[in-house]
Amino acid sequence: MTTPEPAGRPIGPHRAELDLDGVRDAAAFLDRCARDLDLPAWFGHNWDALEDCLLDLTWWGPASRYEIGVRGWEAFRTAAPAAAKTAADVLATAVEHWSDRDTPLAVVFDGA
Repeated sequence: MTTPEPAGRPIGPHRAELDLDGVRDAAAFLDRCARDLDLPAWFGHNWDALEDCLLDLTWWGPASRYEIGVRGWEAFRTAAPAAAKTAADVLATAVEHWSDRDTPLAVVFDGA
């Protein structure tokens, strides 16, 4: 006999894939985030708005953990090193923010 999960307890992870194929600048990265991460309508297509979205995540709904898989990172980093640095900083801030909460966030880059 299995023990049921407590009421209100999330069942499993929320996973999203961020596919950076063909992304060569900050604007395209932010557009791809909006599409692939299914960001809320209030996302303002700038770095601060992306960070705000990733520090909230209530719009993703309840989960046992949040996961973002990133494909094509190395090509993006080569094409737009400054944008990639900013993106990496935003993602790292979000991971750090969620690290001491009940629902952690993991970001896994291809090849990692």
